[in-house]
Amino acid sequence: MALKEQIDIDLKAALLGGDRFKGEVLRGLKAAILNEEVAKSLREEGLSDDAIEQLISREIKKRNDSATQYDAANRPELSETERKEAAILAEYQAEQLSEADIKVVVDRVIAEQAAVSMAQMGQVIGAVKKELGNSADGSLIAQLVKNALQ
Repeated sequence: MALKEQIDIDLKAALLGGDRFKGEVLRGLKAAILNEEVAKSLREEGLSDDAIEQLISREIKKRNDSATQYDAANRPELSETERKEAAILAEYQAEQLSEADIKVVVDRVIAEQAAVSMAQMGQVIGAVKKELGNSADGSLIAQLVKNALQ
């Protein structure tokens, strides 16, 4: 089943089950998907599951960034709401690899490309992201590559 269809089904189930919070989060996600489809002129075809997973990753990152800012501003009630939204969105995200698994791929790509300097960092990050897709956080990949090349 396509990811977009699963989101629709879960939205209906949440609303019928009385879970207004989850319903609102999924409604917002559907709106973000629609905005992306319109922006890329893909309204008729729709986004691929990979594109939707990337969008979900961006939405989760937004929620986590907001939660961090709310924590810094001493607003724990708002921070908690953002973290709950991120947790709901994470249910639709590709399973994330562990840091150790990502490091194995980073080390292999560095060896394959014979990368030895920070000047090659972008090439290594690009190759790792291409291989791992949405199953790894980009900032974690960048940090691991940077540490490996230093």
